[in-house]
Order: sequence, then C-alpha cells, then structure tokens
Amino acid sequence: MQYFNLHTHQFKNQEHILELVNQYPQEFDQTITNYSIGIHPLFIDENRLESDLEILEQKAGLPECLAIGECGLDKRSETSFEIQLEGLKRQFLLAEKFQKPLVIHCVHAFQELVEIKNQLQITVPIIIHGFSKKEQLAKQLLNNGFYLSFGRYLLVNPELESVFNNVPENRFFLETDTSDYTIEEVYALAAKYKKITVTELQQIISNNFNTVFNK
Repeated sequence: MQYFNLHTHQFKNQEHILELVNQYPQEFDQTITNYSIGIHPLFIDENRLESDLEILEQKAGLPECLAIGECGLDKRSETSFEIQLEGLKRQFLLAEKFQKPLVIHCVHAFQELVEIKNQLQITVPIIIHGFSKKEQLAKQLLNNGFYLSFGRYLLVNPELESVFNNVPENRFFLETDTSDYTIEEVYALAAKYKKITVTELQQIISNNFNTVFNK
C-alpha cells in the first residue's frame, strides 16, 4: 500500500491504493474488497431504519468491512434530529460490538457528537471525515480522542494549512470523498504543508492505519 484513501465513493481498485469505499445498506456491492458501511444522516429513512440496521450488522462482521460509516449527524437533514441521534447511537454500539472504527459525517452537531461518544463510552477510534473547520474545533475533537481526515477542502481552502499542520502526525488521515481530486494530489499538498516527503507521509499514514484498523 503506497496510498490509503480513508473515504471514497468511487471504487477504482488500483494496486498502489488501499481505498476504504463507502457503502450503504440498500446499495451494497459485494465485489468491493475493503469498505465501510453505514447509514448517512442525510439519507435516514425512518420506515426502513430497522431493516437497514439489520443489513449493517450482517455486513459489519465480515472481514472486508474495515469500518462503520459514514454515519453521523447533520442539522441540514430533513430527518428529525431525534431519529438521527437514535440511528447514530445504534451504529456506535455496532462499532463497539465488532470493534471496528467509525467514519463520521458531522454538520453543525459536533457538541452532540462528543456528548454521545462520552455517554456511550465508545472505545473504538472515531474519524471525522472531510474536516474543514477551524483550529479551535480541531483541538476540541483531538482532545476528545477523535481522528481527523482531510480531503478536497485542504486543496481549495488555504486557511486549512495551519489547522492541518497543528494536527499531530498520529491523528490524521487523507481522503478524496466524492471529489475529482486524486489521493496522490491530496498527499502531495499534505506533504508540502508538513514539509516532509510524500514517502515520509505515506509511512505516517501507514502507521496510523495499522493503529486504527488493527492491521
């Protein structure tokens, strides 16, 4: 593995890239070799939440499943926040049951996210994907044990450079999500910001991968 893509919706199956491909219960593709599976807060359907959670539990125990997610909280969602909270708590508990890390989507609900983690005493690693916020929030999340993953916002928002540089090397990942940027482009800029070589960055993220995913 030369590159690890923490979160992508596009399965390219390139030999030099380990992709953690996002899957949803109702659209599961068994040909994908390494995946995360979760119920996204924008797409929660209260009428099928139970059946989605059943599928999620079936797939989460398979060795190809590396993480639960993306799941989370999003105050833009038309789904009631109470239903989102219920769905997230149950996915947190599944992650604990299977000892799989969590990939989190969070919009305007970081305080609630921290509270749920602490309330349920979650011990598995939790990664905030697509982080694009300010340093104060980054510090709060890091202090509460979260990991941060950076992707396209790192490339389009120069203000993220200082935020990214202040994240300890053992607490971050890189990703592409749904963007057209390649993981190589994200690594190149991240290495430039950290003032290290891409090879050194690859080793850092490989170490983080081994720690978080027990590989």
